[in-house]
Amino acid sequence: MERTLSIIKPDATQNGVIGKIIDRFESNNLRIAALKKLQLSQADAEQFYAIHKERPFFKDLVEFMVSGPVVVMVLEGHNAVSKNRELMGATNPKEAAKGTIRADFAQSIDANAVHGSDSLENAKNEIAFFFSEREIY
Repeated sequence: MERTLSIIKPDATQNGVIGKIIDRFESNNLRIAALKKLQLSQADAEQFYAIHKERPFFKDLVEFMVSGPVVVMVLEGHNAVSKNRELMGATNPKEAAKGTIRADFAQSIDANAVHGSDSLENAKNEIAFFFSEREIY
């Protein structure tokens, strides 16, 4: 079993689609092993997205991620990382396949509804950022 991190971003939480997004995961054999709703601080968002610090969109990304509450989850299942990324769809919702989370719920390339780990190594680090091992069931 693999684990991956998923974040339902502020645009999706504010639009009331948390349950619809969670249903996509559960309906596709990704089990929720941990879940919490929280408000990221500026420092949290900057640290979590530090890999993008030198990119031109970093400031806007951090500002967006602190604009409202997020839901962070550990998803568990067979090929969880790739399955989650398939369910999310392309970063730009205009390029996302029909029926993916971003095609159905994202507003723009910036407000794109969800984040998902892009590798097993990053999943491990991202999960540890938000959850202690005792919080994951």
